[in-house]
Amino acid sequence: MVSSLKTDHRMKLLETQKFLKKLELQEFPQPEIVQLNYPVLLCHGYGALASVIKPSPMHEVCMLMRQHGVIAFAPNIVPYAKIETRAAEWVKKIEQLSEKYKFEKINVIAHSMAGLDMRYALNHSDIHYKVASLTTVASPHRGTSLAELVLTTPELLQEKLGEMFDWFGNSMYPKGKSDAVGAVQQLTREYVRETFNPANPDHEDIAYYSYSAAVGKGTGEPLNPIYRYQNQHIYEHEGPNDSFVSVESAKWGTHVKTAPLSHLEQIKIAVSKERTPKYEKFWFGVLEQISREKKMVNE
Repeated sequence: MVSSLKTDHRMKLLETQKFLKKLELQEFPQPEIVQLNYPVLLCHGYGALASVIKPSPMHEVCMLMRQHGVIAFAPNIVPYAKIETRAAEWVKKIEQLSEKYKFEKINVIAHSMAGLDMRYALNHSDIHYKVASLTTVASPHRGTSLAELVLTTPELLQEKLGEMFDWFGNSMYPKGKSDAVGAVQQLTREYVRETFNPANPDHEDIAYYSYSAAVGKGTGEPLNPIYRYQNQHIYEHEGPNDSFVSVESAKWGTHVKTAPLSHLEQIKIAVSKERTPKYEKFWFGVLEQISREKKMVNE
């Protein structure tokens, strides 16, 4: 009886201590500050779905970075267009930001197709003088079999879908000319490997970093059932992937790590409450990586 009372007392004491621990104030409760030499430009990939539900596809990522004290921008450009068209748009955005805020250089973080856009821009313009580094996230540097799957649809259906997406893209962003089907053709493995890559080598003055991502088949990470078919399709042809781009295709320059996030989770679309910490940790890690490289350069 006495032993039982002592056990109950210890349990209550532990519960009280746990409760009081929750009330304990953190010394610095605000988000940790990341110090970079230059601001960040976040470049979005192919598509306009995200722009329907938020100011820009990379807006949430941008706001997260600003919470960590980083000067960051996430503008919109033409959502459905060929690489060369989109690249010219990113060049304009860099020039606009540089002129308005007098930035000496900018760290570019490019998601998905934007990684190819920026590689093209660095080879076909003088913008490399204003770019400190290029970090790509889930970019199809060797193409994606998903593009080839899309292009297997009947030609007439392709044409009608292309017209619909072009209309949608031109309505949302009338400053640029959309070409939805032409853009998909440039994302095939054959085009990227045999045409794009040979014509767009890395610029010798730019530091290139990359992140891949994998969920679903071949991993322990969950996947929205809507994307299960394409996730399995890419897995069969290329291996682990984020349901749009394979891990191997996303590796370019210095490959930093493989993130446990789907392609859309990376830009905070359909991210559950349970998986939000992984999204936040990933992007904080990207900033830390750029910060570490800054310190190495300074030393």
